[in-house]
Amino acid sequence: MDIRQFFFQYRSFTPIPLILLLFYLAQPKIYPFVFGLLLALVGEGLRWWAVAHAGGETRTRQVGAGELVTSGPFAHVRNPLYLANLFIITGFVLMAGGGLPWMLGVGWAFWAVQYSLIISLEEETLDKLFGDTYRRYRNKVPRFLPLLKGQTPEGRTTLPLRKVLRSERSTLLGLLLLTGGIILRGALFG
Repeated sequence: MDIRQFFFQYRSFTPIPLILLLFYLAQPKIYPFVFGLLLALVGEGLRWWAVAHAGGETRTRQVGAGELVTSGPFAHVRNPLYLANLFIITGFVLMAGGGLPWMLGVGWAFWAVQYSLIISLEEETLDKLFGDTYRRYRNKVPRFLPLLKGQTPEGRTTLPLRKVLRSERSTLLGLLLLTGGIILRGALFG
């Protein structure tokens, strides 16, 4: 199996060792906790916006797409879901304890390795599926640093909020459980 395919297929589970390490080391402090929570919520909001445009295909285990999505956040950055995950990872590290700055490096390194592999596979696949259309999009829209003024996409209908929430329920549940766990860890052992 291509290592990129492994990381794509199991991307929801690969952060578990990092999460367990965060729980073990957690020493939450109020100001980093609040700032981290705000970052995680920004990340989740970006995920909702992206899912509203890309749909439930973002939850598949197979690399591919029925259509090339260039609307919403995809008009500003090619990988809004992965950028959102960086906000969420950073937020949780801060929530677990501002006294663990080295954990930011661990979290960011984990993110960089995982998503560089996944994006390599996705870009290769999108190039095969959409050819010149994808290459033009790729050349106009950056991978991670969003354009302030996005490209003008072709029309696309967004999903209703209830479908976005259904698609994002596992991420939202994870966010709530991790936040609660860090609060509990701080209350019991802080």
